[in-house]
Amino acid sequence: MVTAAATSAMGFVDDHKHDLSAWTRTIFDYGETAWREYRSADWYVQLLRKQGFDVETGSGGMPTAFCAHWTNRAGSNGHAPTVGMYAEYDAVPGNCQDAATVKRPRSGLSEHAGGHTDPHSGLGISSLGGLLATKAAMEKQGIAGTLRFTGEPAEKVRGSKPIHAARGYYDGLDGMISFHPFYMLPLCNTVRWDTHCGAAYSMIYRFVCDQPERWGLSDGAPIPQSHSAVRAPGANDALMMMYMASKALRDSMLPHQGGWSISEAILTAGQATADNLPAGLAEIQYMMRVPTISMAEQITACLDRNAEHAAAMTGCRFERHWVCKSRPGLANHTMADITWESLNTVGAPRWNEAAKSIAREMQMNVGIEAMSEPFMGECEKLISPQEAEAILRRDLPPSQINSTSDDYTDMTWHAPTVRFYVARPALRAPRGFAYPGWVMNALGGIPETIDPMVNCAAKTVALTALRLLEDDAARKRAWDEFSERTGGGIGGSKWMPPLCDYEPPIHFRWPEYVTTARGREWWIPTGA
Repeated sequence: MVTAAATSAMGFVDDHKHDLSAWTRTIFDYGETAWREYRSADWYVQLLRKQGFDVETGSGGMPTAFCAHWTNRAGSNGHAPTVGMYAEYDAVPGNCQDAATVKRPRSGLSEHAGGHTDPHSGLGISSLGGLLATKAAMEKQGIAGTLRFTGEPAEKVRGSKPIHAARGYYDGLDGMISFHPFYMLPLCNTVRWDTHCGAAYSMIYRFVCDQPERWGLSDGAPIPQSHSAVRAPGANDALMMMYMASKALRDSMLPHQGGWSISEAILTAGQATADNLPAGLAEIQYMMRVPTISMAEQITACLDRNAEHAAAMTGCRFERHWVCKSRPGLANHTMADITWESLNTVGAPRWNEAAKSIAREMQMNVGIEAMSEPFMGECEKLISPQEAEAILRRDLPPSQINSTSDDYTDMTWHAPTVRFYVARPALRAPRGFAYPGWVMNALGGIPETIDPMVNCAAKTVALTALRLLEDDAARKRAWDEFSERTGGGIGGSKWMPPLCDYEPPIHFRWPEYVTTARGREWWIPTGA
């Protein structure tokens, strides 16, 4: 049954679809990357305050995070539930793409600048739209309760949620709603059932050559008198040894199935002049995505050994700094059922002729024939959680509980949590053809192609939230299941406590936009 509140919320999204479209494009064009989403976070904070929310900025010690609350006490006759939602808004370095049907960076920027790939621009505004629709329905229908909305930076490095979780920002919730754009089959227009995402560890290894003069030191050794004298290899050599040793580790240790992966990024290299001095500082970041914590600990131990020996061989010392340690996810079938009913009420997104015309233009621009139906058929179809689960499990061993990674999983240990997906636009491809990456990125910024996803997801978020607020029995079932799975709730016998034992890694040389005498630009200039 569709309640009056649900009808009101869906009407709110329809009435504000132009606002949602403009907001999505705003965040898309900001394109700010992990830990440096200053304009994006400020945009959310200012809008939420205008909408009547109390907002804590810099939550959890993270400058680009926030936590917002709004409470409606009308009609309350005791405990009023609290429902959580969140926005992500970080982009990815090296993916700067304009909202256009051709490959080109956004105006005035290098192609190496940040750009939205998933896109988190649409993710955040979908959740925001659902939040505001829920608030409007609560006011109109006199529904008591509190809405909590967190701003989650640095998701691409699994940054904020383990920190927020460890510092209590998800405690006290009656339910948490997690949405993500998707197109990877079978998780398209559906809800996760049993197999939730796994663990993720990320760390930065810093190599420092701060005593190069001790390399080759012997009793009575004179001061070197030429640039050809012995010197320490230095931090660049340490980094390269670390990279190559860990590449061998990745190739030999990790199976090609089962959701394991390790990736790396060089944050800082060099820091030396051309005066034949050894490089004094180099940093490399690793991200591992694994099903279990024990696997993450095993790989971390191997990386630590590699770093120790690389440092010893190059006259350096090393430091390990945590970026994230996130837990594997916990299922909640009650929450999944509630959201699946909401998604069925809303229906799958649909793309009109204007969107199809844009898609056909893209197809011609990449050198293939335009199709009468350019979007993947699955993007406009729902698939049940159980059916998607069965397909997902085909390639996984029965003993594997979690697969891939995403840091929403930290929320699942603090409140009954649902993870659902709505299709982002994805194009059909002829056999043997793969679209270049810019196509997907551009589709996430063009209003005609991304708006159907945003509107569908916003409505689904709102209907799920309202069900939790209005249906005491459903809310109790979700908590009873959470209590059973954790062995008694937070702190129970089967509960996994936060792994975060580190401060926010905000002081490293993360890629970002900078202001110079040339104006505002990406840290890698355009070269124009």
